[in-house]
Amino acid sequence: MKEYQLGSSKAEIFLMLPERKVKKVILGKKTIGLLRIGEQFFAFDSQCPHRGADLLQANINGWSEIICPLHQYRFDLKTGQVRSGFCSDLPVFPVRLHEEGLTIQIPQ
Repeated sequence: MKEYQLGSSKAEIFLMLPERKVKKVILGKKTIGLLRIGEQFFAFDSQCPHRGADLLQANINGWSEIICPLHQYRFDLKTGQVRSGFCSDLPVFPVRLHEEGLTIQIPQ
C-alpha cells in the first residue's frame, strides 16, 4: 500500500470536498473518486467494474451507495460490495481524516 495525503488541515479538506459531490483525484497513476457525506469520507475506483463507466458522474443515494450512471448498478461505498447488479465488487480504498488532512491508501 502507498499512502497519499491531501490537504494540510481538516478545514481545508471540508472546503475541498463539498457534501455529496464526487471529486476526481489522481494519485500516482491511479484515478479515483473521492466523496464526503457529512464527516465520512470514501475513496473508490473511478470506473464501474461492470463496463468501465465513469463513476465520477454517478449519483449517491441515501444508503451510502454509489449508482453507476450506465446500468444503475449500486455499490456500498464502505465495502465496495455490489448491492444491485451482476459484477465484481467496486474497489474501495482506506481513508482517514486527521488534523493534518486526509490520507488515502492505494494498493501498489
